[in-house]
Amino acid sequence: MVQVRVNEGVLWVEGEAYPLRNISHVGQRVLEVDRRAAWKTFIQRSLIWLFVGGFLASFGVAAMLIWLAVHGFLIWQLVKVLNRPTLYGLVLNTSGTQRDAVWSTERDEITFLVGEITKAIGHPDIAQITYNVQHAVQGDIINQYGDHNVGKNQHSGSGNIVGSR
Repeated sequence: MVQVRVNEGVLWVEGEAYPLRNISHVGQRVLEVDRRAAWKTFIQRSLIWLFVGGFLASFGVAAMLIWLAVHGFLIWQLVKVLNRPTLYGLVLNTSGTQRDAVWSTERDEITFLVGEITKAIGHPDIAQITYNVQHAVQGDIINQYGDHNVGKNQHSGSGNIVGSR
């Protein structure tokens, strides 16, 4: 759970402070599982493993059991990827810098926050809200553009993404 509150003209997301007067844009970001890429990877690995399995079949029953176990593992990996939920992020632009403030698995939580923060920006001195994001997401987010890896990004559920290589 991540607490988001507006108090005395400042938006607080856990320990991160954003003065309302410095926020130029509030919006959402959506991260969805690339199902096409997941299936493509699964099919490629399965075809390779099918070829290897044909070679292993000549070594007997034990080799076939190993082949079946590995193929079961490949299926488990596919199901695990396909069952990942869509993530919704609260995006804040301050002084030309875009920050992903909070991530949630529930779109309604982020949509509500966008509306409330926008209202608070219009009346920064009188706005007072506290909202607990119940479905906040913590963990790593990995972005890749094209064929080149841009590194691993870590996210705690609040604040900006921190990149590392």
